[in-house]
Amino acid sequence: MDELRAKLYWLMGVRVAGVTLLLGLSLALPFVKGTFALTLSAMIAFTYALTLVYAVVLRFLSTRAALARFSSVQLGMDLVVASLLVAGTGGVASPFSMLYVVTIPLASLVLGRWAGLAAAGAAVILFGLVTEVQLLGLLDGLGWLLPGHLSLAETFHTFGVHALAFLLVGLLSGRLAENWRRADQTLVEQQRGLRRLQAFHENVVQSISSGLFTTDSTGRITSFNPAAQEATGYDKEEAMGRFWCEVFNWQQGTPEVQEPGALAGPYRFEAVGKRADGSRLVVGMTVSPFTEHGVQTGLVGVFKDLTQIRDMEEEMRRREWLATLGEMSAGMAHEIRNPLAAVGGAMQMLRRDLPLDETCARLVDIAIRETARLDSIIKAFLRYARPPALNLKECDVNTVLSETLDLVQHQTAERKDLELKTSLASRPLTAQVDPDQIKQVFWNLASNAFQAMPAGGRLTISTGLRRIGVGERRGEVVEIAFEDTGEGIRKEDLDKIFLPFFTTKKEGSGLGLAAVHRIVDLHGGWIRVQSEPGKGSRFIVCVPREADAGPRLWHEAREPWSREPWKKS
Repeated sequence: MDELRAKLYWLMGVRVAGVTLLLGLSLALPFVKGTFALTLSAMIAFTYALTLVYAVVLRFLSTRAALARFSSVQLGMDLVVASLLVAGTGGVASPFSMLYVVTIPLASLVLGRWAGLAAAGAAVILFGLVTEVQLLGLLDGLGWLLPGHLSLAETFHTFGVHALAFLLVGLLSGRLAENWRRADQTLVEQQRGLRRLQAFHENVVQSISSGLFTTDSTGRITSFNPAAQEATGYDKEEAMGRFWCEVFNWQQGTPEVQEPGALAGPYRFEAVGKRADGSRLVVGMTVSPFTEHGVQTGLVGVFKDLTQIRDMEEEMRRREWLATLGEMSAGMAHEIRNPLAAVGGAMQMLRRDLPLDETCARLVDIAIRETARLDSIIKAFLRYARPPALNLKECDVNTVLSETLDLVQHQTAERKDLELKTSLASRPLTAQVDPDQIKQVFWNLASNAFQAMPAGGRLTISTGLRRIGVGERRGEVVEIAFEDTGEGIRKEDLDKIFLPFFTTKKEGSGLGLAAVHRIVDLHGGWIRVQSEPGKGSRFIVCVPREADAGPRLWHEAREPWSREPWKKS
């Protein structure tokens, strides 16, 4: 219906434009004057008035049937007006008989093939009536439609040529209108199909969980779906137009093929890069050439964020290795303690009961001291390998941390070059924890931070609350961060710092951070470290607020780690 209404508006516009140009230009001719000029002017005025009436009536028509009838009325009036104009400008010899030829194709275009044929037939009948009236001289008394200068034979010949032309125009315009209608319908269906295909493609690209990007022939990104934005941390606006490798900030496993022209087929690889916030990003990616009509015009890349999977694999390997090592080492340590205690006791008896010279006494003292140190190391290792069961209580982590800081501040008081700064959450952060073991975590992390700043520095301890989750699973964790300005940790040592007996200190046992990791793990939480040599380190401890939340939820959480201060609760 809207299409037919638009055609009617178009028909009225064509009518006004045609009458204005054809009849208006005719009035400008020098030989057009008198009754001829008056007739043309009247026809122009009548057409304008009729078109205005049409426009008003059209506003009140609301059904397709009414619009079709109104279209027939307009086209019929056009034929009548053309006949009157022909009758007033010479009859069968009028130069304006061509107006019939204009009206017939318009009927075909507006109402279809059969309307064009009907208009052609009506034009033949009206033109025949005009010719008949002129031949018979029925209006001679009125001084209008006077007999023409053509003979009878010429009149019939002219009428026959015009009638044949009208019918041929009706047939051809009807055929063209029908073909045009079919082509238009086909085009509309194709456009609808294309829109559906585009919508389907857009929905698929936007909803898939894998990252997807495309590039142009120079390797610059032309599309970047939401999964790619989430994985890399770059918005679509930030990624568009950048070289695709720049978005991933490759650190390890840089792909061999980066330029689109150098890729002959799908290329699969796994590489380590960085997100926009600088955190680690591991992706498994397939890059394929993007072709149009057999010509390579860019790249299409599909990738999956494997960071958490690789972290979990590393964590599981570490746990399995630590569990095996703990069981084996605990048994060995227990067996070593008995003979070690015997050696220590024997040395003390020797020192007390036998007269020794100065050198022997010094050696015995060394043996007793080292025996005691070995015993303390074994005790610490046994506490790590076989920790006591958790005594969980609902505690305010801020309060537990403050109690620990009271002891830590005594250590900072002995060194004027150390500064302790706290930024605790404004409201209580309750969680199910073992306060004694969590205090041990806080003490070890603070002590390590002070030892990492031999030339002085600042330790900042902050707490906060973060809501995280995987899929439909949601929960809250309490975060405690220890950030120092010390020496930092070398990159090759970051994966080893939580292993038992690994230490970079001259007098360290290598069990402090291992015990921290074990305690946090028993609470169902995790600990992460960020460090740069010469710039300091940041240890982040997270424990779930609910004891039965389970560590896997927190470990799988997709919340990225960053150096930005987190939200305080």
